[in-house]
Amino acid sequence: MTELHRTTAADAAAGPDEALRSRLGIGRRRFLSTCTAVAGAAIAAPVFGAAPALAQPATASAGGGLGTRLIPADKRGIILYTVRDAIGRDPLSSTLPSGFREVFKELARYGYKQVEFAGYGQHANAPGGANLESVAGAKLLRSWLDEYGLRAQGNHGFIPSSWPLTQADTDQFKKHLEIANILGLDHMGTGGDPTGSSYKADWDVAADKWNALGRIADRAGLKLYTHNHDAAYGFLLDGGPLDDQGRPTRSSGIRKLEYFLRITDPKSVWLEMDIFWAHVAQYKFHTYTAHDGSTREKVFDPAALVVANNARYPLFHAKDGTRNDTNGMGYDMVPFGEGVIDYRTFFKRVGARNYHNPMVEQDNAPSATVPGQSLTHARIGYDNLAALRK
Repeated sequence: MTELHRTTAADAAAGPDEALRSRLGIGRRRFLSTCTAVAGAAIAAPVFGAAPALAQPATASAGGGLGTRLIPADKRGIILYTVRDAIGRDPLSSTLPSGFREVFKELARYGYKQVEFAGYGQHANAPGGANLESVAGAKLLRSWLDEYGLRAQGNHGFIPSSWPLTQADTDQFKKHLEIANILGLDHMGTGGDPTGSSYKADWDVAADKWNALGRIADRAGLKLYTHNHDAAYGFLLDGGPLDDQGRPTRSSGIRKLEYFLRITDPKSVWLEMDIFWAHVAQYKFHTYTAHDGSTREKVFDPAALVVANNARYPLFHAKDGTRNDTNGMGYDMVPFGEGVIDYRTFFKRVGARNYHNPMVEQDNAPSATVPGQSLTHARIGYDNLAALRK
């Protein structure tokens, strides 16, 4: 265990809520009250234990079935990207739930307690209008969340493109932090990688930028996180012969996101693992060309990466897939619980069931021919998430 991990785990040992209260004090809570009225089956991997500082004791089973529920009721969430068609639907032309308020009501009816935003836009005819990306819009959204007993945990929102930061980007970033605080978010992030490059030098620059942004977010009482797809788990190019532009062509075997974890501040930069895309990476990136030119095998183990950095993964995307060895990814997306990704084993291995916040996601849930499909799949996802037992 590295010193970096020991420090992070110790910070989280008292629990995320207590750590947050200690860091923020009463100021943020007073501000919030003022603002609102109210492994894949294909490759076997060894089992690693959860980080001791985050491990949670077993509890009695809640509501029928054998064994302890793996995901506590208050940790069952969904990213609203899954139901983006419903949020963007015209309420004047459909009897289905439309816009944020009605979608919140429907998700709460299924049993969800948490949501993650994917932007703040909806149909113009929905209550509040098309664009709720403002202080006033955030207050309205917060009132609806409170009305239906939901808590927002994060948002895939604005990350400045400039570096060094321009004043305009800094101001926009701080505006989004203010919106996040009104909504009651503990986390604010993005759906993109810190960089699309494979070169070590570019990841060094990205780390400098994210460390700086993370410190700004921390001062606002929020954890800044990056959400990643399969490419971030490819191998870093960090040595060997140089190409004609002076860039390295071979790898030491460390993955890009592993390197990012190593060189970023564990108190400023956090991550959200999309478990589906991590399994796609397991399928795609299992060999690399070493500095000496030899081909070496290194199979990616998503759960092991979380266990080694447990406190830095407050959020997950829980997305499922069936095997497909012809599409280049290894999986096709399906509703959560109807695929082959072994979520029971994954969640048991990473532990810390009262710390992690899994968000059901299905990128292809909306349908042009079945208007209610995304909400149906959201309900299926909730039922299957709730059914997971130890």
